[in-house]
Amino acid sequence: MTDTATPVTRTPDGQPPQRSYAKLAADESREDYSLRYAPHSFRRWSPSMVAGTALGGIAYLADFAIGASIVFTYGFTSGLASILCAAAIIFLTGIPIARACAKYGLDMDLVTRGAGFGYFGSTLTSLIYASFTFIFFALEGSIMAQAMHQAVGLPVELGYLITTLIVIPIVFRGMGALAKVQAWTQPIWLIGLVLPFLVLAFEAPDAWGEFMSFGGTEGAGSGFSWIAFGLGTGVALSLIAQIGEQADYLRFMPAKTEANKRRWNLAVLAAGPGWVVIGAAKQLGGAFLAFVALEAVGRTHALEPIAPQIEALKPWLGSVALPAAALFVIVSQIKINVTNAYSGSLSWSNFFSRITHKHPGRVWYIFLNLAIALTLMEMNMFAALNKLLGFYSNVGIAWIVAVAADLVINKRIGLSPPYIEFKRAYLYAVNPAGFGAMVIASTVSILAFFGLFGRYAEAFSTFIAAGLALVLCPLIAWFTRGKYYLARPNPVNGPHVEAGHITATHACAVCETAYELPDIADCPAQSGPICSLCCSLDAHCGDACRKEGAAAGPVLMPVPVLREG
Repeated sequence: MTDTATPVTRTPDGQPPQRSYAKLAADESREDYSLRYAPHSFRRWSPSMVAGTALGGIAYLADFAIGASIVFTYGFTSGLASILCAAAIIFLTGIPIARACAKYGLDMDLVTRGAGFGYFGSTLTSLIYASFTFIFFALEGSIMAQAMHQAVGLPVELGYLITTLIVIPIVFRGMGALAKVQAWTQPIWLIGLVLPFLVLAFEAPDAWGEFMSFGGTEGAGSGFSWIAFGLGTGVALSLIAQIGEQADYLRFMPAKTEANKRRWNLAVLAAGPGWVVIGAAKQLGGAFLAFVALEAVGRTHALEPIAPQIEALKPWLGSVALPAAALFVIVSQIKINVTNAYSGSLSWSNFFSRITHKHPGRVWYIFLNLAIALTLMEMNMFAALNKLLGFYSNVGIAWIVAVAADLVINKRIGLSPPYIEFKRAYLYAVNPAGFGAMVIASTVSILAFFGLFGRYAEAFSTFIAAGLALVLCPLIAWFTRGKYYLARPNPVNGPHVEAGHITATHACAVCETAYELPDIADCPAQSGPICSLCCSLDAHCGDACRKEGAAAGPVLMPVPVLREG
């Protein structure tokens, strides 16, 4: 059994393998199985360690800025309803996705392939996910640059560059380094998160009551408005794709057994959809801090998390409030932006490997993701926060709801295979069930977002996206009788992958590296087993395995299965 994907230099007969990966692509201590199933031999962490690392990534302060922006624009009552409604939708859609990623050891892209989108259909969602990571990297980086400007007078343009460069050494080293950073910085982050609210509880006990009657800064009023509720929910729902970043950690969850099932279930729930419970609290808390600081710093600075932090800490810390607040903001932004950069490198790897049939290594795509994020920061995307996030959420929610609908509905009623098949050798290029549902839902909702169907449809465009995706995914799967989920049956892998715990290995006929059974397919072109990445990168096989009447290749030997507890 191998712990890494480093290919052997020679085959048993002394010949070199058909494919040798570049050094960075072959080193799984950095590559982290970026395009593959995460094998059990690599899942060395406990459920609590994986959950802690995943939750460390939600330290971001964009929640503060988003919550403040929603409440300032639409008032407290409508803003609160928006935040809570979006959190409920995100939580419910995140449950099946988190469990699937943790059970099968797959990231969001690989789950999307087998949950109704097909092998090439999910390339579009890879772009959607990549855009999520660089949009939020830019947003978080802007907040960090604002903190450095406040603390030491550093020009924000230079701050953008520093926030971009500082994460590279950490992200370059992969999951092991990320886990250490999240663990080491957690105490500082927790103290910095709680302290401002503790100070206000003693120094401004009436502030919360005043906040509850706050009507916003744009004349929305303190009462409830359906239009404001719809628009605010749309902004908050832009965070729905965060489940993808949680999945990038959850795929390293150890096998679920009778001994650990309680801890496993709790860890998956907390680190998967559970992030939004903390996220919603942070949005509301950020809005409260901004409200308290509004008179002292003005609306523009109140929306920048660093200024409300300083104002809240001043009564207790005095002149130390500025460096203390700056330290909290910088630590928070490093914690989230290493996750944004890491997840972005995974999504770009998945996208380009299928388009170009080449994979130089995950780490090279770190630089692409960071370059786009830096450009957005220099363009001052922070100033257009509500519009940008409101637009993005129409696409993001259509994707996530379509995947959740497949996992919850289609698989349970037999329209979709009971397990997640992610390998090119067994998938159609495009599955209209999920892909079609997402395209139709997002197109209609974007038209609504731009006002084509009237004011109420514009306000509730994200609800239109979610509703259409939820209905269309099973409807299209039923209409096509589930035909486009599997291009050919996988009689050996399927039942074993569904059981979820396979550790026996097979050597790939192309790179000569041994991989666990779920990562292996029968290849008629190679007349033997092939690993999922070599299969993805093959540009000359002509998809012979999918053609009608093609030989299925040598049947892999069945292996014992350790079933779930």
